[in-house]
Amino acid sequence: MATVILFHSVYGLRPFERAVAERLAVAGHEVFTPDLYEGRVASSIDEGFAIKEEIGWRALCERAERAVAGLPADAVLGGFSMGAAVAASLWPKRPETAGVLFLHSIAEIPANARPGVPVQVHLADPDVFEPADEVTAWRSAAETTPIDLEVFTYAGAGHLYTDATLPDYDSEAAHLTWSRVERCLAAL
Repeated sequence: MATVILFHSVYGLRPFERAVAERLAVAGHEVFTPDLYEGRVASSIDEGFAIKEEIGWRALCERAERAVAGLPADAVLGGFSMGAAVAASLWPKRPETAGVLFLHSIAEIPANARPGVPVQVHLADPDVFEPADEVTAWRSAAETTPIDLEVFTYAGAGHLYTDATLPDYDSEAAHLTWSRVERCLAAL
């Protein structure tokens, strides 16, 4: 089975991410959820953005690098919303990754992406943080790369629709997302 690294959203590492890690561990995967906020957790998205800005993007990415330093080079990189961008920041330095999971966000695909690496993207449709025109442009660019891309959209779901603790939650979309993620990981 796969080693999976999941980076939290702008809210910080919460019970939600730990529950996802447990779910994937039950399926046989080894899952790591680095705490880039070092124990801080936001109670609102605005507070989360304030914490992110206070720490700084560069420092968050450095913390992520330290967190994965001892993990296998082929570990799956993934993240929730902001965490997808964190995963993408590591991808060029970890070209042997077995797969990439962008949950609730799109993020940069590195020029050195290995041909055939599976990349799953799961997005609300529409999504206030990922405008349709940006997603369309990103998808067009991504389809010119050698990755094995799957993009799934969930009509009517809120941005962080997999998190049952938030108003965005959509149980049907969340169930479908996790079944697709588990299928992807099982194939690695």
